[in-house]
Amino acid sequence: MPNPTRTANPRLAVAVLCIGGLTAALTQTLVIPIQSELPSLLDTSAANAAWVVTVTLLAGAVAMPIAGSLADIFGKKRIMVASAAILVVGSALVALSSTLVPVLAGRALQGLAMGFIPVGISLIREIVPPKMAGGAVAAMSATLGVGGAIGLPLAAWIAEVGDWHALFWVATGLAVVITVLTAVAIPHVQDAQPSRFDAVGAVGLAVGLVAVLVGISKATTWGWGDARTIGAIVAGVLVLLAWGAYELRQPAPLVDLRATAKLPVLMTNVAAVAVGFGMMAQAVVVPQLLQLPEATGYGLGQTMLAAGLWMAPGGLMMMVFAPVSGRLIATMGARITLMVGAAVLGAGYLVAYFLMEAPWQLLVASCILSAGVGIGYAAMPTLILDAVPVREAGAAVGLNALMRSVGTTLSAAVMGTLLTSNTVAAGGGLELPTKGAFQLCFIVGAVAAFVGVAIAAAIPRRRVEEPAGSDLAAAGAQAG
Repeated sequence: MPNPTRTANPRLAVAVLCIGGLTAALTQTLVIPIQSELPSLLDTSAANAAWVVTVTLLAGAVAMPIAGSLADIFGKKRIMVASAAILVVGSALVALSSTLVPVLAGRALQGLAMGFIPVGISLIREIVPPKMAGGAVAAMSATLGVGGAIGLPLAAWIAEVGDWHALFWVATGLAVVITVLTAVAIPHVQDAQPSRFDAVGAVGLAVGLVAVLVGISKATTWGWGDARTIGAIVAGVLVLLAWGAYELRQPAPLVDLRATAKLPVLMTNVAAVAVGFGMMAQAVVVPQLLQLPEATGYGLGQTMLAAGLWMAPGGLMMMVFAPVSGRLIATMGARITLMVGAAVLGAGYLVAYFLMEAPWQLLVASCILSAGVGIGYAAMPTLILDAVPVREAGAAVGLNALMRSVGTTLSAAVMGTLLTSNTVAAGGGLELPTKGAFQLCFIVGAVAAFVGVAIAAAIPRRRVEEPAGSDLAAAGAQAG
């Protein structure tokens, strides 16, 4: 086992990991400001253009557990460099394209690069001293939310002042820098566990996940009772059940389902769905409320760029709370920290329910919500890493990140359904969500967050609550 104290410059390594995570995450929201213009920009239908957003989310969800498994087999640094290089290729492909098919291919590659984040999280405790581990894991975990929050106003500004291809040239440049920095500044540790890669398991997981997530993400468009929605979800669940049966018979499975069935890991992953649901609800609901016309009586009449700027401080709040999360984990343990984060998230939705009359009020609510997400996102990887062997850390953290993605996808579909099911005529055949629809979304978000608190409370306590990384430090000392 690698000794965490041997890294010459751990702060530089953590900084590179965090910047890489931010870059991978912000690509997820790059096209949101221009989403309504994509049909004309790509000369295609609105239904086809919607896949420019969806394909990246699907690819990211599939990539995270698979990248984690590959990292355990071939070494984490190698997989992170490969993920960053994939981001370069995907971003450049979109930057050079103006038709649907190559743009979809490039966006899928950008999604595959999301594997960088869980692999980076699982590497941190191998390359930093124990006293840095909690805060470093918290900071890296926060990049999942911070990158998306920064991406919205950045993309809106770039799209306003230049050609939309500039969005992806910027992403390409950032990805090149991250690829080089990862190769140079991240130490190489002997963490590879040579084994056979479960290719059949990877295909089965990908097929099952894509089917389920497509069904959920398209439910607002197709309808929850539509045969396509039900068929996709049912087919995906059946494939995943068959995949699970196959994995249990493999000597070297893609995901060790027996390990993930341990109560600490299982309950943490279930809590990840609830916290991911809570995080995405604000990302869907708050921008719409900010941009709704003031003539409705409750809309705030903001432009896309202004709405992104109002929400950006919330994303930064996740990073601000990273060191706070680290201290909470060190003093109270990751389980209690996860409960605190989910409780703060729920409180933020209650604040939003009562304070939605002005942009600054939603800014306050967004900051509270983001603080809760930041605290919760920091605690979950720590709980996972404490419960699984180091040789399985990459796959386990990747699966946890996948469960967050399931929560965010489900949240986007549910929020979309609530907003489109409670509307008022606005003239010209236009239907806008009612004030009650937004309030209902905030209540549902609060309920999901408080369910997360209850789930986190069911996670078994560790026999001795220790600062993050103490087990690794002790093992490293024995190895030394």
